[in-house]
Amino acid sequence: MQSWSLLYCLLFLLLVSRSGVAQMMVAADEELSSCAIGAVSVEDACRGASETHYGVAYDHCVSSLGADPRSKDNDQGMHGLALLATRMAADHAAATESKMDDLSELEPAEHARARYAHCLEQYGTAADLLRDALDNLKARIYGKAMEQIAAAMGASESCEDAWNGLEDQSSSSIPVAEHDREYGRMAHIALGFTHAAA
Repeated sequence: MQSWSLLYCLLFLLLVSRSGVAQMMVAADEELSSCAIGAVSVEDACRGASETHYGVAYDHCVSSLGADPRSKDNDQGMHGLALLATRMAADHAAATESKMDDLSELEPAEHARARYAHCLEQYGTAADLLRDALDNLKARIYGKAMEQIAAAMGASESCEDAWNGLEDQSSSSIPVAEHDREYGRMAHIALGFTHAAA
């Protein structure tokens, strides 16, 4: 898909360079912008985000985004990747919230149910914030989207903090710890990509 769009861009440039018409040059500028938009690879986006945002690990970023088929059809450059990463983070927040809710219903101990309730509140808020960030991203209101993503990022840490004080404080003592940490990593990628798209 990208090779066809690159070929189209090159042919358009050749046509414009031979025509010499001023109106075509204006159209060429617009066309070049759209050609450049489709040229960002997941690898390049992840490299940039990992260099500017401490919470983005390059290998994890590439494997997470690359595993999603929607990243292959991205024709909107960084904007499209920011949308995808934010959508993935929102989906992950909702899935983690659902898993916590299921575990809470099976939990007999009141103090553990209180911890689950705290996590449910955190992830419910995070999912709402990320959906709002998606709306702002679609409208290209990047500053507001970044604020909302940043506000949503604390859910995983706050949830883990709720489980502190247990006799076994290893990560295995935290229910759905991997889900929790993966959400945090995806939120960092969404923030890094949105920052780059702005």
